[in-house]
Formats: sequence, structure tokens, C-alpha cells
Amino acid sequence: MITLQTVIETISFNWEIITLFFLIAILYSSVGFGGGSSYLAVLALSSLAFTQLRAIALLCNIVVVTGSTYIYIQNKLFNWKKIIPLVLASIPMAFIGGYLKISQTFFFILLGITLLVAAIFMWTSKYITKKGNHLHFKKSISKDISYGSGIGFISGMVGIGGGIFLAPLLHLTKWDTPKRIAATSSFFILVNSIAGLFGQYLNPNFSIEPIITIILMFTVFVGGQIGSRLSVKLISPTLLKKATAILIAFVALRILWKHLL
Repeated sequence: MITLQTVIETISFNWEIITLFFLIAILYSSVGFGGGSSYLAVLALSSLAFTQLRAIALLCNIVVVTGSTYIYIQNKLFNWKKIIPLVLASIPMAFIGGYLKISQTFFFILLGITLLVAAIFMWTSKYITKKGNHLHFKKSISKDISYGSGIGFISGMVGIGGGIFLAPLLHLTKWDTPKRIAATSSFFILVNSIAGLFGQYLNPNFSIEPIITIILMFTVFVGGQIGSRLSVKLISPTLLKKATAILIAFVALRILWKHLL
């Protein structure tokens, strides 16, 4: 039974994680991301069971990007003809990735590698600051399907929405304008997080701690609403991006060091 005292004790014991989730939600939502990679980076250093980490990260992803997606829809930034191939290819693969039963060691090794790659992508890409709305954008359904399926599968296994990989890739291939790519990434994260979470739920090993999960979901909801509206105008997006990349890389190397050696 959930009591007020239990909630207070949970908040007191996990205040560092709650604070970090709040800040992550603000920063990531300002650029159309959910923050799944950073949520996992924080959770991986906590005392929570590894079987719960993916579900918590995906639930928080869903909460944050739902608000961002709604704002993008209001501003008519979705090109559905280009988004549909990406999403249709990613949903079943994210479900399969989430459903797969993986060992604790394999999960943390995969998580470490994924976070390290995500950090490199975040450091080298220019998806936050790049401008220009009059470029010649390329369109290839076959490439969109390959992008969606590959990123969807890895995202489902690890417990992220995949936007951290998708956005830089779409920019490198001149897929569309920065604003449309941010909108596409947000929607991609949403559907992949839902598919991956559903796959995890059907896995016999699925488990979750309701109290801390609800607290973190509420925390990122508030942070996501703030970030979506403020767009972090007081902080340099480039500096923020690189600082976050360093943090994720540090956690990734720490996880790999612990589970490979």
C-alpha cells in the first residue's frame, strides 16, 4: 500500500536522481528529445534492479515527448509522408527489442556501448544549432525503413527512444529542415518508447517499482513542460550539448569498465 510516509521516504532517499531527472527533462525537451539515454545513465548508477531501468526510462521518455509532440503538431511541423516509413519500420523492431530476454551483464555492456556511441553522436553533430530552410532535401523510402528498423531495434533493447541517434543521422543525410527533424525525432521517440515498453511488459521478467516510477514520471512531466516552453534561452545549446555528451561518455566508460573487466 502506498502511503504519504512511503512517498516522502522514497523522495528523501532518491532526491539526487529526482533532481537530475528534472534537469534532464528541461534540457532535452527544449530540443525535442525525451532524455532516455541520460535517464539510463543516471539509473545505471543507482541501486535499482537492472530489469526496471529500461521501463522507467521509456515511461519518462513518453511523458516528456508527448508534450513536445503536441507542440510540434500545433505548429504543423510534421511531414507525415516522410515520417510514416520511419515509424512503421521502427515500431515492430522496437517491440522485438523490448521483448527480448537479456542477461544483466549483456544489458550493461550494450548500454555502455550505446551510451558511448550516443555521446559521440551528440558531441560531433550540429542538430541543435544548425540552420537553413532552403536546402535540397533528399528522400529515400528504403533508407528511411533501414534507419527506422535499425534504430528501433537497438532502442527497444536498451530502453531509449532512439532520437539521440536519429536526429544526427537525419541531419547528416539532409533529410529535412532542423525544425522538422526535431519534430520527427520527438514523434519517433514517442512511438518507439511505447512499442519498446509494450514489448518489455509482455516479457515474463518485467518488473517495476511503482512509487519511484510515478515520482520520476511526474518530475519529468514538470521539467518537460518547462523545457518545451523556455527552450533553454539562457544557456548556450552547443555548450549544453557537449557537456551532456561528456557526462554520458563518462558513465558509459564507467559501466563498460565495471562489466568488461
